[in-house]
Amino acid sequence: MRKMRKSFDGPLEFQINNYTGGLPRLLYYPYAWTKTASIIFLDAPVGTGFSYARTPEGWPTSDSESSEQSYQFLRKWLDEHPQYLPVQLFIGGDSYSGIIVPLVTKKVIDGITAKVKPRMNLKGYLIGSPRTDSVIDENSKIIFAHRMALISDELYEELKTSCQENYVDVDPSNTACVLALAYYKKCIKDLWSNNILEPKCAPASPSLNTELDRRSVQENSADFILSPPRIHEYRCWNFVYALAYIWFNDDRVQDALHVRQGFVWDWKRCNTSLSYTKDILSVVDVHRYLSKKGLQVLVDSGDRDMVVPFVGTEQWIKSLNLTIVNDWRPWLVDGQIAGYTRKYSENGFRLTFATVKGAGHVAPEYNRRECYDMFQSYSSVGACTLLLSCLGH
Repeated sequence: MRKMRKSFDGPLEFQINNYTGGLPRLLYYPYAWTKTASIIFLDAPVGTGFSYARTPEGWPTSDSESSEQSYQFLRKWLDEHPQYLPVQLFIGGDSYSGIIVPLVTKKVIDGITAKVKPRMNLKGYLIGSPRTDSVIDENSKIIFAHRMALISDELYEELKTSCQENYVDVDPSNTACVLALAYYKKCIKDLWSNNILEPKCAPASPSLNTELDRRSVQENSADFILSPPRIHEYRCWNFVYALAYIWFNDDRVQDALHVRQGFVWDWKRCNTSLSYTKDILSVVDVHRYLSKKGLQVLVDSGDRDMVVPFVGTEQWIKSLNLTIVNDWRPWLVDGQIAGYTRKYSENGFRLTFATVKGAGHVAPEYNRRECYDMFQSYSSVGACTLLLSCLGH
C-alpha cells in the first residue's frame, strides 16, 4: 500500500494504518530535517496556525508587513537566545513563502550592512515550490500542461499563438485566446493541481461554527473522517490532512504545545479567513540583488506540482544570468534517481535547483526521505533554519 505522511520536517508522522478514531497516534520518523539543523517553525502571516493578533488593527497584514514582522521576530528571538548567534543561519519556506523568504533574507543582509544588532550569521536561504512572480508562475502552467501531456500539441500551439504566450489578464475581446483557455481548463479541471498523479478529493478541513461542533469532532472523530475507500492503494491524501485537523484541535495536544488558550480555538491547515494583501507581485529582482551577496541557495520543486510548476521556477532562475557549473543531471537516493539538478555559481553565490521525481506541492509532503537527503547535502551540520508557514494561493 502506498505510504502517506503528513510532512512536518521533524521526527514524527501520523500512524494512518488501522485508524479507528480518537486522537491520532504519532510514530518516530528517522529521516528528519531536525537531525541536520536546529529549526524554528514560524506561523506567519498573522492568523496562520496558532498565531493571532492582540488587537483588530494587528489582524490585517500584507507581503511587506509579514516579511518585516518575520524579520523582527528573528531579531528578537536571537536577542533572547544569543547562544545561537554563531550558528550558520538559513531562511526557508515553501509555496507562497517563496515571496516572503527572499524579502526576509534581504532584510537580514541589509541589517548586517547597517551593523544592526544582533549580527546574524546568515549563510543562505532555501525555497520549495516557491511562488516568485505572478506572471511567470501562472504562464508556466500552460507549458507544464503540455510537457505533462495534459493538453495536445495543437491546443498548445493555439494557446501560444492566440494568447501570445501571455495567459494572465486576457483581453475578453480576444475570442480565439478565450476559447483556447476554456478548452485548456476543461482538460485539467478534474486534476488535483497539488500533484497531478494523485486523486482529486474533497477538502478535509471543515468550517466549524460552534464549540459543540468542535467537541463532536473530538468525541466522534471516526465519524468525521470518511471511511477509507475499498481500494486501499487509492486512498485520498486528504485523509492525512483530516488526521492533522483532529490532532491539532485536541485540547491535550494544545496544552502540550503550550498554545495560549482563548485566541485560536479552531486550528485549520489552510486559514482562508486571513485579511491579507498580496502587495508584492514579483521577487525576481530581490533574488537578483541577493545573487550579489555570496549566499548559498537551494530551490526545489516537485516535478508533478501544477500549483507552482517547475518550468516557471526554471525560467526566473535562468533570468538571473548565473554561470552553470554542473549541468542538468540526476541525483540519487539509495541508488535510485530521486530527481534532477543543476548548479549555478557567480562570484561566491551558489544556487542549486533540484526537482523531486513524482512529488507535488510541496515536495517534502510526498517524498520525505528524498527531501531529507537533498536538505542534508545542501546544508551544513549545525545550521539553524527559520522555516516560514505557507500562506497558500
